[in-house]
Amino acid sequence: MTRVVVAMSGGVDSSVAAALLKQQGYDVVGMMLTLWSEPGREGANRCCSPDAMVIARNVAARLDIPFYTIDAKDVFRSSVVKYFLEGYRLGITPNPCLECNRVVRWGFLLNHALAIGAEYLATGHYVRLRSIQAQSPNAKPGEQFQLMRSVDLGKDQSYVMHTLGQEQLKKTLFPIGEYHKEEIRKMAEQLGLSSASRPDSQDLCFLSGGDYREFLLRNAPESLNPGDIVDKSGKWLGKHQGLSFYTIGQRKGLELSSTKPLYVISKNVEDNSLIVGLKDELGSSELEVKEVNWISGYLPETTFRAEVKIRYSARTSWAEIIPATKGGAHLRFDEPQRDITPGQAAVFYDGDVVLGGGIIQ
Repeated sequence: MTRVVVAMSGGVDSSVAAALLKQQGYDVVGMMLTLWSEPGREGANRCCSPDAMVIARNVAARLDIPFYTIDAKDVFRSSVVKYFLEGYRLGITPNPCLECNRVVRWGFLLNHALAIGAEYLATGHYVRLRSIQAQSPNAKPGEQFQLMRSVDLGKDQSYVMHTLGQEQLKKTLFPIGEYHKEEIRKMAEQLGLSSASRPDSQDLCFLSGGDYREFLLRNAPESLNPGDIVDKSGKWLGKHQGLSFYTIGQRKGLELSSTKPLYVISKNVEDNSLIVGLKDELGSSELEVKEVNWISGYLPETTFRAEVKIRYSARTSWAEIIPATKGGAHLRFDEPQRDITPGQAAVFYDGDVVLGGGIIQ
């Protein structure tokens, strides 16, 4: 019997993922990671709170599968939280979920799964996998895996999964990617799982429901130095509270006197200034990305067109992708993009297939 470890969080999605795999005849083992929380707020991380752990144990008991907890506090703190804090120190807006998937789930947890004899790691992400024969002229003949959007596009999580490669995907299962969220909750209710009505989490788990600015004040106060607000010509307009308090495209909270609405255009980390301007000054038709991961494992040989998402909740827009040999790419969009935010990912799609992505510079 094929063994699979399911990453359980006490949520309805990972619970139903475990149930579906059990029904399909797998030898299912539940694992829950205990993640870092701030000193004095131990146990507040929503992904592994005491309540979540109780629910996950109850679900495992209901499904009659083994359940273990794995201490991942150190690796989570040294990778995900550090990545988050360092990003704001550099004046960008990081997405720590990308680093969590790359280092913690498909690094630390996958290694634990393999160590107990599992052939696969499964999660409750809304995303699909498809096995095909290698199509790239550079690829070796044989099986290759494509990462695809979920059937439920409203819950699709392929954007934050673009960091995975062939070695991770061939050892991964995504049992709920073929279902809509309503179906998953209905299955959980029919199975009598205690996670059936647990609400979805919308915030970064280690913020414990708090504001990221307060987290930065406690953990990286040096990233919150006040400075000048200027327009694109350098004219002084006011003072900001710290670059980390602002995001590209932000309009509210600038506290500036102006006859026309002003928006955050960019940040200058070198002189700690916040650049603002009118709405039509926002955005660009081009951007650069670094640290590009090509899911096929092969660098495209030529320029190509693809749909691109520049934020998790953004719509896709058509662009020309010019791959670079040093791990980057240049993107030229058909239409200007308003909210290009350094630190976020630009992810490339061919229809439902995720081609890869990188970090916006």
